[in-house]
Amino acid sequence: MAQLDTREKLAILADAAKYDASCASSGTAKRNSRDGKGLGSTEGMGICHAYAPDGRCISLLKILLTNSCIFDCHYCINRKSSNVRRARFTAQEVVNLTISFYKRNYIEGLFLSSGIIRSPDYTMEQLVEVARSLREDHHFRGYIHLKTIPDADPALIHQAGLHADRVSINVELPTAGGLKRLAPEKDGARIEGAMAEVKGAIADQRDAGKKYRNAPRFAPAGQSTQMIVGADAATDGDIVLRASKLYDRFSLRRVYYSAFSPIPDASAVLPLQRPPLMREHRLYQSDWLMRFYDYQPHEVVAAADAETGMLPLDIDPKLAWALKFRDRFPVDVNRAPREALLRVPGLGVKAVDAILASRRWRRLRLDDVARLTVSIAKLRPFLIAEDWRPVALAERADLKPLVAPKKKQQLELFAA
Repeated sequence: MAQLDTREKLAILADAAKYDASCASSGTAKRNSRDGKGLGSTEGMGICHAYAPDGRCISLLKILLTNSCIFDCHYCINRKSSNVRRARFTAQEVVNLTISFYKRNYIEGLFLSSGIIRSPDYTMEQLVEVARSLREDHHFRGYIHLKTIPDADPALIHQAGLHADRVSINVELPTAGGLKRLAPEKDGARIEGAMAEVKGAIADQRDAGKKYRNAPRFAPAGQSTQMIVGADAATDGDIVLRASKLYDRFSLRRVYYSAFSPIPDASAVLPLQRPPLMREHRLYQSDWLMRFYDYQPHEVVAAADAETGMLPLDIDPKLAWALKFRDRFPVDVNRAPREALLRVPGLGVKAVDAILASRRWRRLRLDDVARLTVSIAKLRPFLIAEDWRPVALAERADLKPLVAPKKKQQLELFAA
């Protein structure tokens, strides 16, 4: 490998990290250095790209330790047989970069992943050393997310959780068949075993924290995972069911979806075109329905096309479900329970909570509901208010054109 300076390494390894979507920084413990001890904070306002649920923007240095790898996964641009320019940081170089960037107010945290070099244990040791040095040598209190390696020694993964706010282990592909075909060197059972060990360690820490005030923290922001969408034949229904099982079995904070992107010198087993980015977006929306709108996995799957198993791209999954199950609507905003209101297209969780609070004092009219949503047109066929009953709309067979978002057309620059 040719000798590269730090700037050249950063250009290569920051670009190589862009394929990993799971770099949110939410849910961790609050820490700061206002007492004059240590460096960094998980609070405060950042300057780019990673957003917490409360709207705070937290910037992360997102890099790979190295893009060299001993594995040859077909879908990965950094696979062993890929003809890409390689680079590698030492653990100390990553530490120095993180501290330097923080002091210049460029970042407030670190997202660190890596290709596999020498062995999973050796690579995991390097990742842990970065986090350990930041925490213990420099008393860094900012956010750290480590991508762990399921084939590494469990003791090393445990060490990662003691220093990082969040750890993640990628399941890579939605189905066991897809993983065996496209990443034959990876073991699905080993991946899930590592995730189960992290779940157990998080649970043990919570129990210890209830008994001992100074019990060591273990991954206070939990664990997450990522699936590649469109590299294999998995349908949206397959992906939704897989994500649901992962949430239930491993208590994950998030499942991230990354649309497959064609890579140089691609294997013949890969598709020639990437899936529509809207497909990735619809999967995130379906994920949101299960996590915050009390939809069961089979309900989300029911919104997909019965023949292809794919969610529609022109409308969101919630609207698709409502159009399929017209018998559940309209619902009365003044009487319906919370679970029924959450299924009304166009009503979010905050809007539903506002409706439940307001109707304790007065009967709600259509204008009252309109103030809680972006567009009342989407809601009109699905709800009943004090002054509104959609008799004609509710019975229309061609309801979709009335409630689906209008397609935007590019205006001609030199149109007459």
